[in-house]
Amino acid sequence: MAPNPLQLPGTLGEFLKEQRQSAQMSLRQLSELAGVSNPYLSQIERGVKKPSAEILQQIAKALQVSAETLYVHAGILDEERSVTTAHEIDVRAAIAADPALTAKQRKTLIDVYESFVDDSA
Repeated sequence: MAPNPLQLPGTLGEFLKEQRQSAQMSLRQLSELAGVSNPYLSQIERGVKKPSAEILQQIAKALQVSAETLYVHAGILDEERSVTTAHEIDVRAAIAADPALTAKQRKTLIDVYESFVDDSA
């Protein structure tokens, strides 16, 4: 089977799949948590469909990652234009991408990080 030309390395679909797998979630579990249909979520992961910002926000919440991170991967938010949040995106992405952490640990670390960022703003 020929590779899907829309599914290039480093794309949103690949990133979502990595995040879902590192959270040890099935496609069905993520679709239920995000409130997105299983077939539609599968199409997003395969690069067949491009989701709206609202859908990305729902998926981000379910995966416990920042919506901004997904926006950057989807090309909705330009990482260079978002200089003020670039560091936040990197920190959240690093936490979300760490396979040694459980979903609960990821959420806790992100909550702690956000509490520090919110206090210093």
